[in-house]
Amino acid sequence: MTQTLHILHTNDFHNHLTPEQAQFIAKTKAGLDNVILLDAGDAISAGNIGVRVGGEPILTLMSETGYDAMTMGNREFHVADTLLRTKINRAAFPILCANIRWREDRGETLPVVPSFIKTLPSGLRVGIFGVTVPMVTDRMKARHISAFLFDDPLVVARREIERLRPEVDVLIALTHIGVKEDRRMVAACPELDLLIGGHTHVVLEEPERVGEVPVVQAGWFGHYLGHVTMTLDGASVQSVTGRLMPLKG
Repeated sequence: MTQTLHILHTNDFHNHLTPEQAQFIAKTKAGLDNVILLDAGDAISAGNIGVRVGGEPILTLMSETGYDAMTMGNREFHVADTLLRTKINRAAFPILCANIRWREDRGETLPVVPSFIKTLPSGLRVGIFGVTVPMVTDRMKARHISAFLFDDPLVVARREIERLRPEVDVLIALTHIGVKEDRRMVAACPELDLLIGGHTHVVLEEPERVGEVPVVQAGWFGHYLGHVTMTLDGASVQSVTGRLMPLKG
């Protein structure tokens, strides 16, 4: 059976999402069947150690808009567990980061999840995992003040692909590592069906292919909404096209 999957994507809002833009995104999503809405991180404007005590209003707006998931950007991260949770507490959707871990095993659940699987009304199973730029590693002095450490995104991507690929029809990497690292990842991970990136504020007017895997990124500050259209025959991807729709006049 042939079917079409629509993937809407944004990245690097840095708190520049307006209610009018959110309404346009929500209306676009509502007008499509078999659709998923994703963000590739840095939605908020707080610095890496800055925290808005009441949480981030943009995450409330994104929740109301119908986002299905986002990956954690460096702006959403904080070295303190309580403050990281404060930064992301208004998100009513999963925040993904597969390459973060506790510095010391605390037997507690992390504030973010590595991945999730969205089953669409058609029965299509879409797996998404997230990775972000390593903010604190075990080689940095900052490790002594951080509750968390980050592993190599590429190593973790291989692990997530092995785990998720048998369970899903479509597998998407949602990354906040920059386009250079995105290219390196898809070259090493041909099992991916799509990579949606952020961090480097690149405007890709159409998908860039490294091998057979398309890479997309939609600029910064809410200038564009990306729209990827994927045609499948059963669980086999037949074609992937993409475009950017202006969100600012």
